Amino acid sequence: MDTYERRKRIAELVNEKGRVTVKELGEMFEISEVTVRMDLTELEAQGLLTRVHGGAVSSYRAYYNMSLQQRMSSGIDNKKEIAKYAASMIKDGDTIMLNSGTTTLLVLRAIPQNINLSIVTNSLDIALEAGANPNFRVVLLGGAINAKYHFSYGADANAQLARYNADKLFLSVDGIDYENGFTTYYDLETDVDALMLKNSVAKIIVADSSKIARRAFATIAALEEADYIITNKDVYAESDIEKLKKKVGNIITV
Repeated sequence: MDTYERRKRIAELVNEKGRVTVKELGEMFEISEVTVRMDLTELEAQGLLTRVHGGAVSSYRAYYNMSLQQRMSSGIDNKKEIAKYAASMIKDGDTIMLNSGTTTLLVLRAIPQNINLSIVTNSLDIALEAGANPNFRVVLLGGAINAKYHFSYGADANAQLARYNADKLFLSVDGIDYENGFTTYYDLETDVDALMLKNSVAKIIVADSSKIARRAFATIAALEEADYIITNKDVYAESDIEKLKKKVGNIITV
């Protein structure tokens, strides 16, 4: 495999898994760690990934430009484990809020189908899937529509959301940073996300480890606003997770 093909495959792996390490890439391609770091430096310069301690994560630009289906496949195994744990927190008769995101869609899919549930969401995909279950009462927030990523937003969505309260919120975010809090690529959605946080009793962030120590474009809220963060185990994110615990005591790694 020549250098071009190897770097192309590394970029694909980062998008699929969310995070890769220098060690695993060296073993996979049978190259030195020095060569791996050179590859990562070049791919970062192209905007295809972001280097972090011990490896790399998917970049703002690359992830932003993915289709919804591509995002669903990025780090899918970790997201499914996070979603499974999150769904186990939901009880019969709960009212829950779900913002738009691939992880929150997976949370919906992990919920037992035989429980009674009220769901408030701004995600078109979540509303359509949940609406097919007669045990789920679904409220889709109205307003303007982002056609590419299938969510509603704006003054009408905010006004409607302000009338609702929930037992639990499961919020998908694009960045979790010690200084900048919870962030998203979509400034249009931040008001909806912030209102969901305000109007929910238990505020639960669901995000894979590639989102940790990353800052996306728009701020949603400070770390202290959350009650829980559910993420996946990642040896390279452990030090960042320990730091986050100073502001969010309940961090669950699955």
